[in-house]
Amino acid sequence: MGTLPEIEYSPPSHHLSMLQKLVGTNAASNLLIRSYKRSFNGFAANLSQAESQKLQNMKEVVSVFPSKSHELTTTRSWDFVGFGERAKGESVKESDVIVGVIDSGIWPESESFDDKGFGPPPKKWKGSCKGGLNFTCNNKLIGARFYNKFSESARDEEGHGTHTASTAAGNAVQAASFYGLAQGTARGGVPSARIAAYKVCFKRCNDVDILAAFDDAIADGVDVISISISVDYVSNLLNASVAIGSFHAMLRGIITAGSAGNNGPDQGSVANVSPWMITVAASATDRRFIDRVVLGNGKALTGISVNPFNLNGTKFPIVYGQNVSRKCSQAEAGFCSSGCVDSDLVKGKIVLCDDFLGYREAYLAGAIGAIAQNTLFPDSAFVFPFPASSLGFEDYKSIKSYIVSAEPPQAEILRTEETVDREAPYVPSFSSRGPSFVIQNLLKPDVSAPGLEILAAFSPVASPSSLLNPEDKRSVRYSVMSGTSMACPHVAGVAAYVKSFHPDWSPSAIKSAIMTTATPMNLKKNPEQEFAYGSGQINPTKASDPGLVYEVETDDYLKMLCAEGFDSTSLTKTSGQNVTCSERTEVKNLNYPTMTTFVSALDPFNVTFKRTVTNVGIPNSTYKASVVPLQPDIQIRIEPEILRFGFLKEKKTFVVTISGKELRDGSILSSSVVWSDGSHSVRSPIVAYSIQP
Repeated sequence: MGTLPEIEYSPPSHHLSMLQKLVGTNAASNLLIRSYKRSFNGFAANLSQAESQKLQNMKEVVSVFPSKSHELTTTRSWDFVGFGERAKGESVKESDVIVGVIDSGIWPESESFDDKGFGPPPKKWKGSCKGGLNFTCNNKLIGARFYNKFSESARDEEGHGTHTASTAAGNAVQAASFYGLAQGTARGGVPSARIAAYKVCFKRCNDVDILAAFDDAIADGVDVISISISVDYVSNLLNASVAIGSFHAMLRGIITAGSAGNNGPDQGSVANVSPWMITVAASATDRRFIDRVVLGNGKALTGISVNPFNLNGTKFPIVYGQNVSRKCSQAEAGFCSSGCVDSDLVKGKIVLCDDFLGYREAYLAGAIGAIAQNTLFPDSAFVFPFPASSLGFEDYKSIKSYIVSAEPPQAEILRTEETVDREAPYVPSFSSRGPSFVIQNLLKPDVSAPGLEILAAFSPVASPSSLLNPEDKRSVRYSVMSGTSMACPHVAGVAAYVKSFHPDWSPSAIKSAIMTTATPMNLKKNPEQEFAYGSGQINPTKASDPGLVYEVETDDYLKMLCAEGFDSTSLTKTSGQNVTCSERTEVKNLNYPTMTTFVSALDPFNVTFKRTVTNVGIPNSTYKASVVPLQPDIQIRIEPEILRFGFLKEKKTFVVTISGKELRDGSILSSSVVWSDGSHSVRSPIVAYSIQP
């Protein structure tokens, strides 16, 4: 997608003209799906492969790529990151900040979006409320749009968009809970901020709609964009909808937070890796949901689930999937695969399934409850529509043995209870890991935020257990969800909070503030180190006063893209700037808040990073550098070791050199350079790795 020309210009007419050259006058208008005309220049059309190739060869075209479909990816979480209700804030300034949420829509009647106490929208707001039938905006939810032709409203039917929007900027709502679980005050990071909702997801999320939402959100005047949609691996950033949209947002001074993806713990699975957006991993808080399964012999086993049901001390017969199937193979029956659970054999019984996904079949067959082995999501508690528990391998085996030996085998699944997780924060297994194989020497994810078992607002028409059981007809106002989708709006909320204090800061300065003030994470739980959690877990209060920031200008990104092999013509059209690619910046020397390099396994290495920091703290200040922690296998030298500033916005440059004898294949070495003036601590992770695709 290119920039819009400054001369008088009609994008739809131009787009139609291009199609007419391609397919003829009569067919062109039927093929044009959408013109992007408010913030950037491009269009979507129904074309064959051959026609797409011809279009790509036209002189004025930057790129052509297929529209793909993508997946969508708190009473305690904000307190856990040290951002309590009494955290320093300026609600008047905060109310001038607009958070745009690109997701599955929003439930406008939720208490989280009530506008009591809100004045009119900020004057900069250029958007509108186009939410469709029976949809009303207000002074809190100031805008809404939807893009799929099969939908009649921006109303959220999935629950996902309502959940993420309220996490970022929802009102403080007391006594929120999920059937009494996770009870407390549910609130967003910036409760006084405004929200604009852009509905692009209808079960799945299409590129054509994602780009339209970015086009509108930028032109509408949002300050921060939250997009919990993971665009999977692409070899070309200019062919990825979120990368393109967030680039144009960055050009207009808008920061985009995106989810890292839920394909962990595989290395290299991280999504949304553009350097101009902030990529968010999920982390755990110190609140966990557990349940207990009590067998007929009195043995109690601990599992995980979000189970509000109470069996009142009654034990029910428990049966193994293989024993309640009449037509499937033993393996399929043990898994409780689709169509394998015989309803006549499970009524009034608890079913034991080898596979996590067997819950749904047991529920549909009419079982009273289910227990499954959870190897798919071993550290995530899910909402189920009936009494259920997920067990680890050893406990699951013990139940299978009990069923064989007991006469008759019985069990009770107890209601979920809340417990303290003293190992938090750490990154759960589902959160996608780096390194990025799209841009090799760039640390992704950037930062982590609470994304495990988060309570937030929900759509009352959506299934609270939709991942497993869309048939769940319970209607709830608040629900518990997990994923990097839940982590992303936490960071969007922090970005909005920082923006409220520093409205003139660039997206890169806000991103730097969030990253360099993040809290180091649990190494024991996450051997992938920074490739699991980035710079660490967010610390919102510190982010508003980081001391120093690493700023990246548009020209810096373009020089980096030149070095990555993008041609000057495409970059000129994309950015609207005159790009010659006469200067190129290696990725490792992009002025990023982290320093990352790939090194060949078993070879000595010596790598230099050049960085520039801007003083945003105290006018007359002196910062001294230290390396934390010291690593025996890597030597780190910083020149100079002292930076003296005489005024605000003054810039200073330093060089970091790392060296070592060798890295084993597939290994990671990391440390951090920390600049401190006694009041501020500015931490930048350094990572050397030998992981290959």
